Amino acid sequence: MAPDADMPESMRILQRLRTLHRSPPALVLDTNVVLDWLYFRDPRCARLSATLKGGAARWIASAGMGEELRHVLMRDVGRRGAGAVEATLSGWERWAEIVEPLEAAVPLELRCTDSADQKFIDLAWWSGASALLSADRAVLRLARRAAGHGLAICRLDDWTPDPTSVT
Repeated sequence: MAPDADMPESMRILQRLRTLHRSPPALVLDTNVVLDWLYFRDPRCARLSATLKGGAARWIASAGMGEELRHVLMRDVGRRGAGAVEATLSGWERWAEIVEPLEAAVPLELRCTDSADQKFIDLAWWSGASALLSADRAVLRLARRAAGHGLAICRLDDWTPDPTSVT
């Protein structure tokens, strides 16, 4: 699809990135979703796990997201034990594709009220991810505005894998 001259610059950038990253689609997972999947082994994450492990989507993350995950895990080592922490970090190493977003101007209406969560929105927007899966209220409040910019933000329970990407 050729870029439309009347289309906002943010949409043209997303269109180019999505063309480059069409298969498999990229997902951004916030720390709570990662913890539910890899640390707590929440059964609600079975569809996400199967999608990523089956290669129908890829999980992209930044180094800063990994630092946040490690920080959260180190605060909770006593609860589930070192084995759960090691398994979570092993899952991070195996499944997370580390990318660093360029300094691109994210539209002002996609600014999160919780600055610690902005990194998830920035990466999802910059990369043209098919979705940002989040459990965070501040992030989820941006879902409607993000949709206007071609970015899906949703809870894990509301996410459906892209049927065109399933092999």
